Amino acid sequence: MAEDLIIATGSKAEQYQALIPQIKALIEGEPDLVANLANISAALKEQFGWFWTGFYIVKENELVVGPFQGPVACTRIRKGRGVCGASWEKAQTIIVPDVEKFPGHIACSSLSKSEIVVPVIRNNEVVGVLDADSEAYNHFDTTDQEYLEKIIEFIQW
Repeated sequence: MAEDLIIATGSKAEQYQALIPQIKALIEGEPDLVANLANISAALKEQFGWFWTGFYIVKENELVVGPFQGPVACTRIRKGRGVCGASWEKAQTIIVPDVEKFPGHIACSSLSKSEIVVPVIRNNEVVGVLDADSEAYNHFDTTDQEYLEKIIEFIQW
């Protein structure tokens, strides 16, 4: 039985540093990928209050929505399309301060203003992406990138 998430305060880095051991505890010993992705999405959403957070999984040459927290999402995204598809294609984290200025942005919700997408890479191949959206402009930065990239390394994909 999982314990309640302890919401941390302090700087963004301090919040991630408090959250990471909790995420590790949530997924340690759990072999089910969907369960782990769901709990990571929930933990991030609870801690940071982002508009949307979740995963897309590469299936048959498309990103298919996986476990997430937030409003209804786009179901399928082609490689190179939108922020998620671009992160998949480039195999790199993309931080977008204003999604309206991102070429080819897919507007699943007009309330989303900024976004970060972190590719999950296993055996030199992108197998999925972690996507987070905020209702505020310029919300995500290199601190988010650093810690989200650490978090996805814990996932047994």
